[in-house]
Amino acid sequence: MGKVHFGVTLPQIKRSWQETRAAAEVFDSLGFDSVWLNDHLFGVPMPNLPILEAWTTLSAVAAVTQRVRLGTLVSPVGFRNPALLAKMAATVDQISNGRVIVGLGCGWFQMEFEGYGYPFPSLRRRLEQLEEAAVLMKRLWTEPRVSFEGRHFNARDAFCEPKPLQHPHPPLLIGGGGERVLLHLVAAHADIWNNLAVNQNELPRKVQLLREHCARVGREWESLTISQQCLVVIGSDEADAEAKLQKAQAIYGGHMGTPGPLTLAGSPERIVDRIHAHLALGCTMFVMEFFGRDTREPARLFAERVMPAFS
Repeated sequence: MGKVHFGVTLPQIKRSWQETRAAAEVFDSLGFDSVWLNDHLFGVPMPNLPILEAWTTLSAVAAVTQRVRLGTLVSPVGFRNPALLAKMAATVDQISNGRVIVGLGCGWFQMEFEGYGYPFPSLRRRLEQLEEAAVLMKRLWTEPRVSFEGRHFNARDAFCEPKPLQHPHPPLLIGGGGERVLLHLVAAHADIWNNLAVNQNELPRKVQLLREHCARVGREWESLTISQQCLVVIGSDEADAEAKLQKAQAIYGGHMGTPGPLTLAGSPERIVDRIHAHLALGCTMFVMEFFGRDTREPARLFAERVMPAFS
């Protein structure tokens, strides 16, 4: 069994920077592999909820942590010119001493695009933008000077200095569930594919389709990391976990997926078994949102009673 990667989302919605920082420092000390922010401009599910902006917050988290990787799940390419985003990611990679994972996606929350004055084109066009962004950003990270003429984005004699510390470039994660186009883009351009929480129990079928896309583009399957975004409801025992799961379902509804055979909910022992079920499918990376007002508490239980089974 290869190394299992445990990432955890940071408190960001209706939370102060002090709460975000405190959680990041604890997750770093507990031995988690990465910490993550969502990249929304409006709160989810209600646009008026306060939310910290992802990349400025990630830069601050980079400066107050020592070892965790740092990522966004995921940055819509329509929010920022991808040449600028490449520059931002390179800077955070410098600040963090080479710990950035760049998560990209199409975006879906039309209200926040329009609220900030960004166009929200058709899904087909957003997927075209995603592909152009992946190509342009990787070129900026690896080439001395870049000119690029795309349908949606362009650059002329652009320099991205200093380069990221990671070579050849920071890992590029693409998140989403589209089976025909998005998974093709993953096979062609990404280092990591992240399966959405709502699609967690469809992981076996998605993985098989992604394998087929990789074969079509001549991609070695082993060169791609499979990641699963998931809600984790952990209790000290099954009764404790069941009570928490009922609360989580009342709060989240179907937003983080309906319970199924891969859901990470239950006692630590049950969660160990469910993680093994993911590993059997080739999924070795987890981006976990712990259920609880103060997510440091369930994270500590997970670190003490689940992570040792995979060390």
